[in-house]
Amino acid sequence: MSAAYDENNIFGKILRGEIPAHKVYEDDDTLAFMDVMPQAEGHVLVVPKAASRNILDADPATLGPLIAVVQKVAIAAQDAFDADGVTIMQFNEAPAGQSVFHLHFHVIPRREGAPLRPHSGKMEDGAVLAANAEKIREVL
Repeated sequence: MSAAYDENNIFGKILRGEIPAHKVYEDDDTLAFMDVMPQAEGHVLVVPKAASRNILDADPATLGPLIAVVQKVAIAAQDAFDADGVTIMQFNEAPAGQSVFHLHFHVIPRREGAPLRPHSGKMEDGAVLAANAEKIREVL
């Protein structure tokens, strides 16, 4: 069973505007923004605005609008970065690789033969993230 949702997680803080983010897309239910430690150029995170630790405790009504935005952002990111494909990842609990305990999907444009970079503690330059967010917004 999942632990309780902690509203002070970093994505909760981004949703409340307490921490800045390079936003790509926003609607009433969902926010998409650039990952600050991208595994490839154009790496976006898509989160629901509803409080959910992960997919295991999410209200099923949250999932439909969320996955629709994941698809929309994936199509735009693939186009914006002239990618050959898109990796979409979602982790549930620490043993499965989840490190931020707010439901989120990674949308990562991929090029043939290019490996994913490590999701390390090295943050990308803010100007690069802003430019990449703008590329995706232009396609959207």
